[in-house]
Amino acid sequence: MSQDITYIGPTAPAVIKASQRITPETTDEVRHITLEVLDPAFQFVEGQSIGVLVPGPHEFGNAMHLRRYSIANARNVPIGGGVHLDILVRRCFYLDEISGEQYPGVASNYLCDAKSGDKLTISGPYLSPFRMPLDNRANLLMIGTGTGIAPFRAFAQLIYERRGDWKGQVRLYYGGHSGLDLMYANDESSDLTHYYDEKTFQAFRALGTRPLMSSSQALEQGLTERAAEALRLMRESNTHVFLSGLSKVTQAFDRVMAKQAGSEAEWKQLKQRLIEEGRWSELIYD
Repeated sequence: MSQDITYIGPTAPAVIKASQRITPETTDEVRHITLEVLDPAFQFVEGQSIGVLVPGPHEFGNAMHLRRYSIANARNVPIGGGVHLDILVRRCFYLDEISGEQYPGVASNYLCDAKSGDKLTISGPYLSPFRMPLDNRANLLMIGTGTGIAPFRAFAQLIYERRGDWKGQVRLYYGGHSGLDLMYANDESSDLTHYYDEKTFQAFRALGTRPLMSSSQALEQGLTERAAEALRLMRESNTHVFLSGLSKVTQAFDRVMAKQAGSEAEWKQLKQRLIEEGRWSELIYD
């Protein structure tokens, strides 16, 4: 997941250790990139993000272009003097509204074109709205689209690989229109099978069934089938909700839950209680 950002803060050198395309050639390119931060003092916690600085010159005379990416792995012990972290990067393009011409996204193309061994500069880590509950009996509902799923991968590593004692129910609901979800599905070849305890963890993917269906529409379609369980868990006092992705993910989740709750007012009341009790958090970008 990525966001534009203006504040830079401290920077550190890093090197690309691996870059793997995780989507089919027929869909949008998404790469899983592993970085080694060469400063052993660099530390992060799950849910945080880093900034990637792209050297210029750029438009308007800017010497650097900065883009923020969520960290997609849990904390680890420094290896060989460096700290390893993973990010998910979708190669992006944008259209000029006046000319109609297509231009490459600066940071995403810079990272997708980079090779193992290439050096770059990062900033951060930056604070995250996500806070993992300390109680291992807490239920976790994680709802995301696109590369917004990155922080949830880090959470899964933390609670199942690093801690290994999570007792609460964990549900991951993912909507997309590409093969990105293949990393996070409940099957033998998936990424999360290395971490989850199948007694508590379940991931539900919803891919678009129509060519022009968006990630949020796919998520809404998939959530509808699981809405009863999601609502039941949210009514329990130890459930925490995390939303990540494009802004439409919140709208899609609200529509599905309002219908399941019986009315918009009933859902708003439950959602407000979750917010007031500190059990609702969002990492949303445009």
